[in-house]
Amino acid sequence: MSERKHAGIGRVLVAVYAVLAMAATGRSFVQIVQRFDEAPLAYSLSAVAAVVYLVATVALAMRGDASRTVALAAVCFELVGVLVVGTLSLVAPELFAHDTVWSRYGMGYLFIPAVLPFLGLWWLRASRERVTA
Repeated sequence: MSERKHAGIGRVLVAVYAVLAMAATGRSFVQIVQRFDEAPLAYSLSAVAAVVYLVATVALAMRGDASRTVALAAVCFELVGVLVVGTLSLVAPELFAHDTVWSRYGMGYLFIPAVLPFLGLWWLRASRERVTA
């Protein structure tokens, strides 16, 4: 794959992360301000997801080893979060009075939260190979 095409895919990935970061931030802000007492765990997890998406967006957009390390940590945290929260929201729905960004593997977001960390990990690996090649 050409370097130019790789760069384009990276930009699209960063854009998707940015959109999800804005959506999760807006959702969690409204949930926390208006109804935090109804589902504090779910709304706190939505806020955590928003922060993770913001960190991943910035780190993926930057160059350098430090930003790659931060991006890798954020994407791995995101993957664990969506798998754990997604599974718990199905097997123990009483824990989640209301949905989070990661509930049911991101079903409310067209499952993008379930797919995005795998794409992020792929991108980090593919772009690393391009840099070291």
